[in-house]
Amino acid sequence: MQSRVARLDRFISVRTGINRKHVRLMLAQGRVQVDGVPATDIQQPVGEFSRVLLDGEVLQANTPRYVMLHKPVGVVSATRDTLHKTVIDLLECPDADTLHIVGRLDLNSSGLLLLTNDGRWSRELTSPQSKVSKQYRVTLANPIGEDYVAAFAGGMYFAYEDITTRPAGLRILSERVAEVTLVEGRYHQIKRMFGRFRNPVLALHRHAIGNLALDPNLEPGQSRELTCQEVRSIAGKVPAN
Repeated sequence: MQSRVARLDRFISVRTGINRKHVRLMLAQGRVQVDGVPATDIQQPVGEFSRVLLDGEVLQANTPRYVMLHKPVGVVSATRDTLHKTVIDLLECPDADTLHIVGRLDLNSSGLLLLTNDGRWSRELTSPQSKVSKQYRVTLANPIGEDYVAAFAGGMYFAYEDITTRPAGLRILSERVAEVTLVEGRYHQIKRMFGRFRNPVLALHRHAIGNLALDPNLEPGQSRELTCQEVRSIAGKVPAN
């Protein structure tokens, strides 16, 4: 999801139909404000959360939103789907359709899912360069051995994509349950990694992304807004808007 940034003259022209060559005069007359300050430069960037007023009337006043959802099994990580209920369908807010998903979980997986309307924030969290970790509790059909730990730590080669996965952490919790930590999100990566041992994944639950853990008070299907501190601390960065 791309953040929308435009020059001020283009933004006003698109929103109002006013010719861009007339915007300079409007700025000289003090008729335009951006984030409470009179605008003077037609090239001033207008972001998706900039508050823009013309003659006291609001042209844009979007509010950034950051939502934590406890995704249940059987719900798809999509904004629309003709066969299954989507995560957007679970949100009880009128502007749910303005949100997009930050890192998907497949139909049969559960746990922490983030949604936002802030494209820059979601890109920072999902960029491979950011190396934001994701932690999963995995239940398997067969016992797990110590050889799994070394294999995950060394990375695995996937011939179909011609890539080697980044080192992943694996901690054995019990005979058939493990915690897996990834810093990337390849297609069905965890299932495919355990597939190398011919050990089917029976359940996959994501319980943390970066410094943010799934709220234990959220039942499957429930959601809540992130606090300002959670938004800032999840990857050790403040959203830049």
